[in-house]
Amino acid sequence: MGASEIRPLDGFAVGVTAARRADELTALLRRRGAQVQHAPALRIVPLADDEELLAATRALIDAAPDVVVATTAIGFRGWVAAADGWGVGDELLRTLGGARLLARGPKVRGAVRAAGLTEEWSPASESMAEVLQRLLDEGVRGTRIALQLHGEPLPGFIESLREAGAEVVDVPVYRWMPPADIGPVDRLIDTVVAGGLDTVTFTSAPAAASLLRRAGERDLKEPLLAAFRHRVLAACVGPVTALPLQAQDVPTRQPERFRLGPLVQLLCDELPARAQPLLVARRRLEIRGHAVVVDERLRPVPPAGMALLRVLARRPGWVVPRAELLRALPGAGRDEHAVETAMARLRTALGAPAMIQTVVKRGYRLALDPALDSAKYGE
Repeated sequence: MGASEIRPLDGFAVGVTAARRADELTALLRRRGAQVQHAPALRIVPLADDEELLAATRALIDAAPDVVVATTAIGFRGWVAAADGWGVGDELLRTLGGARLLARGPKVRGAVRAAGLTEEWSPASESMAEVLQRLLDEGVRGTRIALQLHGEPLPGFIESLREAGAEVVDVPVYRWMPPADIGPVDRLIDTVVAGGLDTVTFTSAPAAASLLRRAGERDLKEPLLAAFRHRVLAACVGPVTALPLQAQDVPTRQPERFRLGPLVQLLCDELPARAQPLLVARRRLEIRGHAVVVDERLRPVPPAGMALLRVLARRPGWVVPRAELLRALPGAGRDEHAVETAMARLRTALGAPAMIQTVVKRGYRLALDPALDSAKYGE
């Protein structure tokens, strides 16, 4: 594979926790070269037959709200469809049409308009925090507000409105539930803990919370958090999604625009930037998640070889003893011959055996030439 053919995510492994639009996100990632492991961390359960939703809908029809806040497109469409099924669809639309309708973002705005309604305002940031601030700035005392929920309560949103004097009616259009098959989630957790993923993407706060909860049930929460804190990038579609992770002191990254496309672009920028290039035996070496780029050519490397290469690259040019390299090999036991075997395969995968030097009776080293490195890159 030549330089022009190397895609930004070639050599990187990405975990996807999304339940909705997972196929779209996976396609975007694979198109840019990523290996993808999909494990939906939750499932959406519509509440078309739910007594709680029916009761909230009738309550709003009987006592119309002054303001309606629509938070998700799928939720708003599901609400209208459920009302149609109950025979009160027209009444609900008339009720919503008589209120000030706020839509959290463009997708919700599209769902509102598809129902024949018109929103009064939608925040450019798509942030519920901005929606809340606008309502508080305008004053909500004595106001009846209908809030279509995300699937679980919005932290601080309802409380702030009620403290400011508003009456808030929750509209629980759907709920987040654990996935029907927990196996993929368990495998994702195991892969993260073992260092097999470079990043995990999150597109909803409930998905992040669900993953952490499942790790806790398996006594793997602390190893999972350690992986996110030190080597695995937690990439979130927006700040609300990041909250469960940030509450556990996990650093997160999110794009400026809360969309799948910008999320993927964030990874295309972040992951290659983490692979600092080295000049080794007069060749440019870039170590990615499960592959390397040698002189602008992508070369897959077996897991054992990647483990050795990462140890060598932590101290480029320094001799690393065989015993230390042996500890880095997964399941190698105590036989240092395993290091020699893995090292031979690594040299073959690199296509340039001279990049790794054997230091007799001591160990191995990357054949780094700092002077040549500075001369080539002008440092």
